[in-house]
Amino acid sequence: MALKTVPRRTKIIATIGPASESPETLRAMVDAGMDVARIGLAHGTLDEALGRMRLVRQVAQEAGRRVGVLVDLPGPKVRTASFGQDGVQLRVDTEVEIRVGDAKSTAEVVEVDYENLLHDIAVGDQVALGDGQVLLQIVDVGADKAIGIILHGDVIHGRPGFRIPSDRLSMSTPTPEDLQGLEAFVDQSVDMVAISFVRSGDDIRRVNVDPHPTGPLVIAKIETQAAVHNLEDIIDASAGIMVARGDLGTECLMEETPHLQKRIIRDCIAGGLPVITATQMLDSMVQASTPTRAEVSDVANAVFDGTSAVMLSAETAIGAHPAATVATMARIAERADDEFDYVRWGENIRRLRMTDVDAPTSVTDAMTGAAATTANELNLAAIVCISASGFTVRSMARFRPQTAILGFSTSERTVQQLTLSWGVTPMLALESGTYEARVSEALSLAKEEGHVVPGDVVAVVAGMAEATDVLRLVRVY
Repeated sequence: MALKTVPRRTKIIATIGPASESPETLRAMVDAGMDVARIGLAHGTLDEALGRMRLVRQVAQEAGRRVGVLVDLPGPKVRTASFGQDGVQLRVDTEVEIRVGDAKSTAEVVEVDYENLLHDIAVGDQVALGDGQVLLQIVDVGADKAIGIILHGDVIHGRPGFRIPSDRLSMSTPTPEDLQGLEAFVDQSVDMVAISFVRSGDDIRRVNVDPHPTGPLVIAKIETQAAVHNLEDIIDASAGIMVARGDLGTECLMEETPHLQKRIIRDCIAGGLPVITATQMLDSMVQASTPTRAEVSDVANAVFDGTSAVMLSAETAIGAHPAATVATMARIAERADDEFDYVRWGENIRRLRMTDVDAPTSVTDAMTGAAATTANELNLAAIVCISASGFTVRSMARFRPQTAILGFSTSERTVQQLTLSWGVTPMLALESGTYEARVSEALSLAKEEGHVVPGDVVAVVAGMAEATDVLRLVRVY
């Protein structure tokens, strides 16, 4: 029996910046497949960032599509003084002075806007600028300057990050500036927040927002060696994970990065957390109209690893072709979705999740796992998940069923947050009465939206007090 055609399952996050902040470009990106808009606070003013969020929501409403908003807090980002808009060539094997300052950086002197710079670096450190475009090694640290040798050179523009090893950086995360920015976005009901430079679960616990869905989904960015070491604790404290491969690749051995990516994705999805794979996925499209073949393979492999979402950064923030880049990413991800090994993935997740039958989530694990298996074996038209908080929907998504997942909630906040969940079509329900009434309304809405037709058979899983442990097969009339 042929499987029903299911839309792209892997979600796409696109960063909004100067190249993509016009209503026309945003609409084109929404139409091309942007599921979540990322708004970074590392550049520009807070008012500009809030304005971008309001514009994204306006454009999404006009387009009739659900688009989530993720605010990305910069964290304790140490930056150089500006290299200028035209950029500066830093050449391999040349020596540079490194000083505290924020006036100007040149090919001979790199100023760093961080007063504890000379205390936090040491001889032998390898320090990356930006996302690793330039790598230098510290060979001397004095009272007023350090000396570095360029190991990998490139042209550097603006004020790139200066990557101090995380185990010695004396700044904590989130910073006071992060919390101030977050408060402004929480007041505007932002859907998700990403915390930078996380080193332990305690960094996430310091965020101090209401638990989702009342508050935003709190997403930990894994970009330090300490975060890899403390991954289990971070998963316990977070609502989602971002694999920030650029910074992670500067702290870990380059050849270890793809294996860490696979491990992080597997462990987080098994725990029911959505995972974002980020950094330089289609980087050549900042300027070019098409990606390299290696970039296409990189995106596809992230899908095969099981990622919930793939993210575009500079490609859409400052790139020449924001909407075309989203459309390209959507095509690559959709084609990779077609080749995903759904059966083996589901078996592996069930094996990881069903080892502790006394766990509080064991019933939900069993029911969502059974629903995924049943849907695949019977080629059901859809899996209807009803959940106030979104927990049951996300639990369902981790099994990666081949069948479409329709995620219903009476909470507008939950529905917006489900835009990040793999394979989920978020839908707002109005009925908050009995189990039977909710199921009836969900099926009616699914039929109205064209997701099912009369005669279809669907699986229904409800995360409600009176029905958490019930899996039903229902025929649509």
